[in-house]
Amino acid sequence: MRDLTDFLGTWGLQRDIQHQGGGSAAFVGQAEWIAQDDGALYIERGELQIPGQGAFQSERQYRWGADLRVYFSDGRYFHRVPSEGGESAHWCDPDQYDASYDFENWPQWSCRWQVKGPRKDYVMISRYQPQTTA
Repeated sequence: MRDLTDFLGTWGLQRDIQHQGGGSAAFVGQAEWIAQDDGALYIERGELQIPGQGAFQSERQYRWGADLRVYFSDGRYFHRVPSEGGESAHWCDPDQYDASYDFENWPQWSCRWQVKGPRKDYVMISRYQPQTTA
């Protein structure tokens, strides 16, 4: 069973994105959970690589609550991370986002998102591993 303190710190992050109709992308970077108030600020930074289009610097932020609820940077609710791993979901009209968190090999863990909608149809798998400071 995970709690917010398990995530605090810096993690290596690798993400693969596969579009159902073909096409792919990859993200390589870091994710950091920084304790803040009664939760944590999540910041990921890295490079998004799209075949045939090159590489782009990418960054995004979320706010995590102590109860593992995740919010967009503007404060809107996103979803809740199941403390033992498992399923979560987010409806963003007209698209459905279904997540599966896998903590089986903690501290290495992953999250798989299946996204389906009229214009979206992809699977995104993010793999995290702790980083140590030298």
